[in-house]
Amino acid sequence: MPPQVKTRYVIIGAGIHGLSTAYNLARMLEAKGRRSSAEITVLDKGTVGSGASGIACGVVRNNYYQPAMRELMAHSVGVWESDPEAYAYHPVGYMQISPEVMREDVAAIFAQQQAIGYDSVFIEGERDCHRYMRGLFEDWQAKGITSVLHEKRGGYANNLASLGGLAAKAREAGVTIREGVTVTGFEFGRQSGAVAAVNTHAGRFDCDHVVIGAGPWVRDFWAMLGLPRAIRVKGRDGRMHDDVPMWRYWQLEEGVLEVEPGCLVTNDGGMPPVIHLDTDAPLYSQATGRLIAEGLWGVYYKPDFNFGGIQGGAMPYEVGLPAEEVAVDPYGPKSPQFVASADFADMWTSALAFCHKRFEGKHMRYRRESSGGIGCFTPDSFPVFDVFRENCTVIADSNHGYKMLGVGALVAGELLGEKSALLEPFRMSRYEEGRLHPVSHSPFPWS
Repeated sequence: MPPQVKTRYVIIGAGIHGLSTAYNLARMLEAKGRRSSAEITVLDKGTVGSGASGIACGVVRNNYYQPAMRELMAHSVGVWESDPEAYAYHPVGYMQISPEVMREDVAAIFAQQQAIGYDSVFIEGERDCHRYMRGLFEDWQAKGITSVLHEKRGGYANNLASLGGLAAKAREAGVTIREGVTVTGFEFGRQSGAVAAVNTHAGRFDCDHVVIGAGPWVRDFWAMLGLPRAIRVKGRDGRMHDDVPMWRYWQLEEGVLEVEPGCLVTNDGGMPPVIHLDTDAPLYSQATGRLIAEGLWGVYYKPDFNFGGIQGGAMPYEVGLPAEEVAVDPYGPKSPQFVASADFADMWTSALAFCHKRFEGKHMRYRRESSGGIGCFTPDSFPVFDVFRENCTVIADSNHGYKMLGVGALVAGELLGEKSALLEPFRMSRYEEGRLHPVSHSPFPWS
């Protein structure tokens, strides 16, 4: 008979959300005089960082058009900054470089960043933008740019190293991390709908509260909880829309150009900010000269010694299957189906050359390996942080996850009765009530 374990809190997922919640909860409990390895157990069917967090590109930014996202991310950036060594965090800054169609949106982001005290600089006009970028990179040559938002905070972190640091903090605080344990279902109370136990192939874990921070696997735990595949959403048109799928999967497009990371430095020899460029200028292939993109398109990139080159990505595309038919496992580069598309390498390397003369003719240096993964998105592409079945907190990050290191502390506080104003705009009730987040002109579904 499988063993039965009693633990007060079961946290599912040893990625950024699960580990951060566990660490902060342990720290808060200790402040209340309660430190016990029996209090908090993290379960993961793989190992620490074996899911989406472990293959994340690692970008940390505040650049969001939605005020609630911007305030939440400002909090998370502060957490990254609190221990850059443990979190393998590089505070190099972040740049949003945009065409005229996005200028008003980005100007609004800048204004609201100033209102919350987030350090950034905003440049407008094609000539001034080009001059500003040439001040950083002497070979800058991107066209169609009329605004630059330069966030002086933010940057990127090394994915597995940061998770290792977070796991070490959690263990030191008394958290038990059980790797290689697959959750098979939940048992519910006889007199209520609350979760009484988490069943796994390694035994039953009786608990008082469950936290699910499982990234793209949230769909499966949602089903185990008996929650609906489709919901009602009051749209921005004021009409109620029935049978809206709760989950959608998008394919993420990312890869590496195998050049010395130090080849992309600023004019003064410093490490550059993370670059995110959107434009509606035509993009032509470095390999064939053919037109690759017209209309709005975008890329992001950074020199990254952890990846061994210039690492970045481009716009994702929606997986054309109902969520329940998508095979999440095997995940990431191991997937036979959901990896970066065949056209991505040509597009992304050509975009690097569109931005910098130094990358012209370098398309052959693209690392030919499986990369990318899939993300699980909510109906409006923004997170859901809420409690279901009375005692189960679901962290459904809608693929915004890795950068949201601070969410774990906010969730931990709520577990101990401290409601978070930063999480409030992300409750499930917003869908039926029509409190949807505003949408920008960005070609990315998460901006």
